[in-house]
Amino acid sequence: MKKILLIALAAVLMMSSVAMLTGCRESERVSYNVSQEADNFNVMRRLAVINTVDGQPVFEMVGRFSITADSNDDQLEVVVEVADGKYKKHIVGLNSATTMYVVEDINGADVSKFKYEINYLPKAIQPFKVVSKE
Repeated sequence: MKKILLIALAAVLMMSSVAMLTGCRESERVSYNVSQEADNFNVMRRLAVINTVDGQPVFEMVGRFSITADSNDDQLEVVVEVADGKYKKHIVGLNSATTMYVVEDINGADVSKFKYEINYLPKAIQPFKVVSKE
């Protein structure tokens, strides 16, 4: 009886895993992987902020950086990895009426639609103790 229950449970788990993998489109998986590569400073990018009134660029940044758009504050937060494993954060203020920005992927990313990675950050994991009451 236990053997049949284990086989049935394994079959259900395998079917749900396959459904989860086939549920996303190839383009979604690739897009996610490219974003991860860029956020890990592996993709050369260009950020251009353009004045929409006269069409002139007002800011440009080229390099390997992670970018977050904060629509509530009308700003971009750009984190750049510099030498010696140090990071710098730049804030680019935007005016929604007169500026726009474009982030260009310069070199492209060599990613797999099947690759994923799980990273455990030891400092973020809080130890805990399980105590049974018997």
